Amino acid sequence: MEILQSEKREASLKPKALRKQGLIPVVLYGPTIESVSLSLKGKDFEQVFRKAGESSLITLERNGETSPVLVHEVQRDHLSGSILHVDFYQPALDREIDVAIPLVFEGEAPAVNELGGTLMKNMYEVEVRALPQNLPHEITVSVERLATFEDSIALKDLKVAEGVRFLGDPEETVVHVVPPGNVEEELAQPVGEEQMPEVEGEKKEEQVPPEE
Repeated sequence: MEILQSEKREASLKPKALRKQGLIPVVLYGPTIESVSLSLKGKDFEQVFRKAGESSLITLERNGETSPVLVHEVQRDHLSGSILHVDFYQPALDREIDVAIPLVFEGEAPAVNELGGTLMKNMYEVEVRALPQNLPHEITVSVERLATFEDSIALKDLKVAEGVRFLGDPEETVVHVVPPGNVEEELAQPVGEEQMPEVEGEKKEEQVPPEE
């Protein structure tokens, strides 16, 4: 588990002044604790956040105490992308929680390499329910089984550790391959905004939270 050092944040010290010192104002809250205002080094947080993301527990140290926390929200400057504020959530370790886990696609699909098809990703993340300490950092999806245009990988085909449950429709398609010339037709299908198919090779535009 990644570790972050934090310090109590004095109410008199404004967030802008903290950021000039290379610090990030943060808030820690949860069902069993009172909300606490803290600060931590921006570089330390970015390094840990790259590894843990929003789905892995982080050990937050403060005043000699340690707390297992999840990154609940990161606010960034809409121009520079620099981090303005972070919310940490301390979950109860004996209660299951619902979290969105990112999908990582790996391998090569024969239907793409040999048949000239186009890989269509219908999901970028999936909702799971598990105890906080059992949450996976990411879920790997191997596309090597997609040998024909009839093959697909559904939610029920994804592998996760015991104690982790998917919340979506198990029959929902995660990824498949469409024949040459069928990409525009596939993209025209009505789908939810959060599950807009992604054509292999295209980059999903990053959504930047509003400024604090």
